[in-house]
Amino acid sequence: MNRRDFLLSSALGTPSLLASQAQALAPKADCMILLWMAGGMAQTETFDPKRFTPYEPGLSSSAVLSTFKKIPSKVDGIELTEGLERIAGVLDRGTLLRSHQVGDLGHILHTKHQYHWHTGYAPPQPVPLPHLGAWIAKVRGPKHPDVPAFINIGQNLELGGEADALKAFHTAGFLGSEFGPFNIPDPNDAVSAVRPPKEFTDLRFRRRHEIYQQLVKRNPVLRDASDYQQDSLVASLQNAHRFLASPAAKAFDLSLEPKASYDTYNTGKFGLGCLLARRLAETGARFVEVSSEYIPFRFWDTHENGHSRVVGMKQAIDRPISQLILDLEARGLLDRTLVVLASEFGRDMLTEGKPGLAVQDQVTVPEKMTHPKHYGMHRHFTEATSVLLFGGGIKKGYLHGITADERPCKVVRDPVSIENLHATIYRSMGIAADHAYVFEKRPFYVTKDGKGKAVDAMFA
Repeated sequence: MNRRDFLLSSALGTPSLLASQAQALAPKADCMILLWMAGGMAQTETFDPKRFTPYEPGLSSSAVLSTFKKIPSKVDGIELTEGLERIAGVLDRGTLLRSHQVGDLGHILHTKHQYHWHTGYAPPQPVPLPHLGAWIAKVRGPKHPDVPAFINIGQNLELGGEADALKAFHTAGFLGSEFGPFNIPDPNDAVSAVRPPKEFTDLRFRRRHEIYQQLVKRNPVLRDASDYQQDSLVASLQNAHRFLASPAAKAFDLSLEPKASYDTYNTGKFGLGCLLARRLAETGARFVEVSSEYIPFRFWDTHENGHSRVVGMKQAIDRPISQLILDLEARGLLDRTLVVLASEFGRDMLTEGKPGLAVQDQVTVPEKMTHPKHYGMHRHFTEATSVLLFGGGIKKGYLHGITADERPCKVVRDPVSIENLHATIYRSMGIAADHAYVFEKRPFYVTKDGKGKAVDAMFA
């Protein structure tokens, strides 16, 4: 590990718990699964449909609000869009939040907004801050002694120009490496992450582990690190090594899943990530993130060919997400598992950012559409986006928040900020919104400045 990578993944000091004045919370969930729609999911194309306008050459961009027809859901009065029929069929098990508002960060960058969403703090920050999953891993601790508390599935962190920005929030920050993510870039190959290389004998592998722990303590890169950070890095190595030898590691072997179940989930990397998340929730993981993966101009990053791209994304997510909810319910796990689907911002054909708050356009949208590639939600819209929540004490069959039916499709009732959404998540997990650690003489709270307010109306 070079110095630069170390500084990205941990801080050099020792955090100390700041006594909270908040009343201790009884957790409603023991596990959280975050389904991350990386790249900016278009809300009016998915969970907040508006007036449908079919494509035709010469169509005015300003005329387009939704490029998909509405479909009914299992809940009377709540409609989704074509292609989400299976999720519509399980919506009676959860809450649909249509009024989530993300931060005003100036020039819009995906990684900047993903950092804000995952840590609760807008970048840049003076110290490396913990991912949501790291906070939960630290405060709640492991659910199973052999299973990593925080597991991250589906995001390749070695991609080109934005790799460092992605790595910046996929860490435990100043909390220490012990609470960082166990990364599985491809669920198809998850089992290899929990098996020593084939050429290693058990003795050689154990000896290599022992030598590596010694090197960590002697590494000059770490000479300025606190004992806490050094011990945390060693603990992370020990935890990973213990997991390799545990029967719990079988959760990573998707070949053990019955074929019918495997085939239901197998819509690609994301679908198999949902299957892996279910197996890990059964085995004892505390927090699992499954990402549709952020790669610029691919997947949910629908700058052009927006409609056809969203058709493909719906095919990737609809069946596995609905099956995840049904499987958790059938196994008696849904009530104690919080499942959250979210994205860094929404989309609109015309507005970049928020109405009335001009920011630099990221893409040119023609006044008139001359090609099907122009048909879709191209610009970044931060005024409103949709979130799904299931389990963990959340209401069933409930709609929270309303957006306007006509452009600009602003939130018109019950806005929910990142801070308040995080406070809601943390309440479900039994963590107070003002839970904090002092680092470098400054308190850092699980919600910004400890001021997040859980949305009471979303709890049963």
